[in-house]
Amino acid sequence: MTLLSRGAYFVSGIDTDAGKSYATGVLARMLQAQGVRTITQKFVQTGNTGTSEDIELHRRLMGIPMQPEDLDRTTCPIIYRFPASPHLSAALEGTAVDTAVITASTDKLLERYDVVLIEGAGGLLVPLRPFDPAREPHEYLTADYVAEHRLPLLFVTSARLGSLNHTLLGFEACRKRGIEIAAVLWKLYPAGDPLIAADTRNYIADYLRVWWPQACLIDIPKAE
Repeated sequence: MTLLSRGAYFVSGIDTDAGKSYATGVLARMLQAQGVRTITQKFVQTGNTGTSEDIELHRRLMGIPMQPEDLDRTTCPIIYRFPASPHLSAALEGTAVDTAVITASTDKLLERYDVVLIEGAGGLLVPLRPFDPAREPHEYLTADYVAEHRLPLLFVTSARLGSLNHTLLGFEACRKRGIEIAAVLWKLYPAGDPLIAADTRNYIADYLRVWWPQACLIDIPKAE
C-alpha cells in the first residue's frame, strides 16, 4: 500500500522552523522507494537568488541530482532575495506574488509525475499579499490558496514542547477553510520527553479520527 494516492499535496507545518524541507525530501524518497514517480515543488522561495536552496535539499535527501524541472525553475518559479514572508519579499522587489504561475507549474509537474509535494513558505497563515482594510477579503494567506485549490495538506509537527498547541491552531485554520488533512508528518527527532511525545502523538491521532478520519500519521525518520 502506497503512502499517498496520485495528485498534488501541500506541505506545511507548525512554524517556519518545523522541518518542512527535510520532511518533504524524506517523504519524497520514501514514495520513490515504493515506485511512485515523485517530485517536489517549492511554493515560494525567499532569501535566495537563482535557485531554491530547499529544492536542492530535497534532491540531496532523495539521492538524485537536480532535475530538468529544477533547472528551468518549474519546481520553484518564484524566488525573492529578501528572507521574509512572501508578501514582504515581493513588495521589496516592487512586485506581487503571482499565484497563477505557481498553479501552472504544479499542473505541468502533474503531467510528468504521480505525486507532487508542494512545500510551503513558513506556516499556514503566512500572507501572500499585504493586508488591505479597503479590500474584501482584507487578507490572502497561504491557507486560502490551499483551500482555493483544494490541495490535501501534509502537516509537519513533532514531539517538542509547544508543538501540540501550534498543531491544533493549524487544525483550526484548516477546519475553518474546509482544508482536507491527508496526513500528519511526525518528525521522530528530536525525540524529546517520551511522556510528552506519547501524549502529543495520541492527542493528534484522536483529533484526526474525529475531524479527518481518512488521515494518517506518517513517521519521518532522521536521514542517515
